[in-house]
Amino acid sequence: MSTENLPQSPEQAPRKPRVAVVFGGRSSEHGISVVTAGAVLSAIDRTKYDVLPIGITQDGRWALTADEPERMAIVDRKQPNVEQLAESDEGGVVLPVDPANREVVYNEPGSVPKALGEVDVVFPMLHGPYGEDGTLQGLLELSGVPYVGSGVLASAVGQDKDYMKRVFTSFGLKVGPYVVIRPREWQRDQAAARKKIVDFAGEHGWPLFVKPARAGSSFGITKVDDLSGLDEAIEEAQRHDPKIIVEALLRGREIECGVLEFEDGPRASVPAEIPPVQSHAFYDFEAKYIDAADGIVPAPLTEEQTAEVRRLAVEAFEAASCEGLVRADFFLTEDGEFVINEINTMPGFTPISMYPRMWRETGVGYAELVDRLIQAALRRSTGLR
Repeated sequence: MSTENLPQSPEQAPRKPRVAVVFGGRSSEHGISVVTAGAVLSAIDRTKYDVLPIGITQDGRWALTADEPERMAIVDRKQPNVEQLAESDEGGVVLPVDPANREVVYNEPGSVPKALGEVDVVFPMLHGPYGEDGTLQGLLELSGVPYVGSGVLASAVGQDKDYMKRVFTSFGLKVGPYVVIRPREWQRDQAAARKKIVDFAGEHGWPLFVKPARAGSSFGITKVDDLSGLDEAIEEAQRHDPKIIVEALLRGREIECGVLEFEDGPRASVPAEIPPVQSHAFYDFEAKYIDAADGIVPAPLTEEQTAEVRRLAVEAFEAASCEGLVRADFFLTEDGEFVINEINTMPGFTPISMYPRMWRETGVGYAELVDRLIQAALRRSTGLR
């Protein structure tokens, strides 16, 4: 029997890729993660992608949240939080730990679980521990869900300033002088650990910067001018991380450079310079996100210096096996040498953040930047690669 004259069923339109934007989290950077996610939610092309916002509360609950970016901004110097955005005080979103099933489920006590549909890619806008450090990336690897940004190893290395510097050194990148105090070292003999720092100061001079080894956004960092402020600085750093790192002052200019993964590999943006902030001891959280310290984009460097820092930024990206994006932070010392301070595998994406500003100056606008990151994640598989 011929089917030529039978009515044909209309072709079903292809489903748009579904992006789960995950934000908040258990770290001290919870609030700025919410702000960053708000900017990303505003920029995602809704004609091209479906979006599912998922907020992680400060106690670790995965909450279904409203898709309302306008409620995710700093207002009167106060940061937003996931609890304000959650649709329920008790309900939780569950990712299946099954590579064959990408359907997300919402559970609420006393109710039948609700299927929220499949997720094709996760955009993890999490900063600091329990999100940027490889923990969430490991969960997504187990679930078989592609995600924006670096994998487990690079995320962990990028979060731990100690091992980050070790990796850079092994690849021939120059780092500044530092010393690390590990938790067991401090617990075993505080006097010996403190003497280790004092001896370091004797060799490299004051001031020193005492930092949590695994935190970002300048939380818990203290500039210590002499011995009298050391104990208080150690205590402040250990509020964020029992492992601390102490760095010597490097005299020079602060230069940043963004790296973005294109179809043909990673490329570097034009660099930016962070000028001295007169109202702050250094470029801390308040200067970055509250008082909006102005970075200079592009940085006033020579052509040779610009080319060199862009080369080094990509080299750092490759050394740590990064994917997707990185912001690499350098010091240009008084003798004209670039020293890498750190990388950030999930840099801030707020409207005033340096990473999108550098790429905008390079010719990649905010919406295109977000799209390129999603597309790069969709091109990659999970697992060993």
